[in-house]
Amino acid sequence: MTQSRGALISLVDTPYYHCISRCVRRAFLCGNDKYTGQSFEHRRQWMVDRVRYLSEVFSIEICAYAIMTWSTKFTHPS
Repeated sequence: MTQSRGALISLVDTPYYHCISRCVRRAFLCGNDKYTGQSFEHRRQWMVDRVRYLSEVFSIEICAYAIMTWSTKFTHPS
């Protein structure tokens, strides 16, 4: 049976959460793909703008983030 987030998450015990999202199959989020020679660097600013927008929409405070060529990582207080 499913449980609500309120029952799963304790803000007292764990005030910060580390979230990660990875690309698979040698896909590049941004940077230069050494296999195809393509540059996906234009996506980096798009990701920064999108994270800022979504943090405002969902009222999430972002403490730190890293946008790398293959993954994105966020740390935020709950």
